[in-house]
Amino acid sequence: MPDVLFDKRPDGVAVITLNRPDSLNAMGGELMPLLAQHLAGAAADPSVRCVVLTGAGRAFCAGGDVKNMARADGRPAPEGNRSAAAAFSLGVEGLRQSQRETSYVLHTMPKPTIAMVNGHAVGAGLSLALACDIRIASDRAKFGTVFRNVGFSGDFGGSYFLQRLVGMERARELYFTGRIMEADEALRTGIVGRVVPHEQLEAETMAFATLLAAGPTLAYARMKENLNRAETADLLTLLDQEALNMRLSATTQDHRAAAKAFVEKRTPTFTGE
Repeated sequence: MPDVLFDKRPDGVAVITLNRPDSLNAMGGELMPLLAQHLAGAAADPSVRCVVLTGAGRAFCAGGDVKNMARADGRPAPEGNRSAAAAFSLGVEGLRQSQRETSYVLHTMPKPTIAMVNGHAVGAGLSLALACDIRIASDRAKFGTVFRNVGFSGDFGGSYFLQRLVGMERARELYFTGRIMEADEALRTGIVGRVVPHEQLEAETMAFATLLAAGPTLAYARMKENLNRAETADLLTLLDQEALNMRLSATTQDHRAAAKAFVEKRTPTFTGE
């Protein structure tokens, strides 16, 4: 079985499943390259209208493959005549690229992304969940940065996303202690938007994903662009962006059909055009 599974449903929802359950879906093997490949495909495919990311087995994702790190002793391995410095530089660029192809794509792709957190989401696995637009968690899910437990500083955007969700001080506390958070606390602090009984997780998440997939996907893309711009822009810059995207939205068939449906007091059908 491949390390990542991809299922495109007829309702426009694509389900991407991290599939290394024996290692709690740790980021080893081909998991990250395959995740990047499927995310790029989903982002570019107009028939995919919503993306759900989850994990197989007992965990969402346990982050980095620490067992393999320990075997490698944490040092870049020079190849051929390559110096240790060159190997280190290549390692940095490889990690940067992997982050761009996964966390950045989840955050910026022009369609909704949902993390269906079925179990532990820790380390870089938590970062991937935080990169999604929405997180729906099982009541058995657990969350933690845990980087400090293995002497790491953190990657895949966790430090960017976490403090925007929980505030600066709490984010620092979670990074500095690496403590594990239960699902109910994650809900209270805003790390997840919804906690449901474990047995209902898939049904409730897919029902929500189907609802989003039936919506105005071109408008969603522009909503995400506005919201992402708002993270760093001043108000006047954001107002300019909103004006542009509002007028662009007005040119779509979805807008015209929805306006007509509103007048006729019926539910619109959005085609993504």
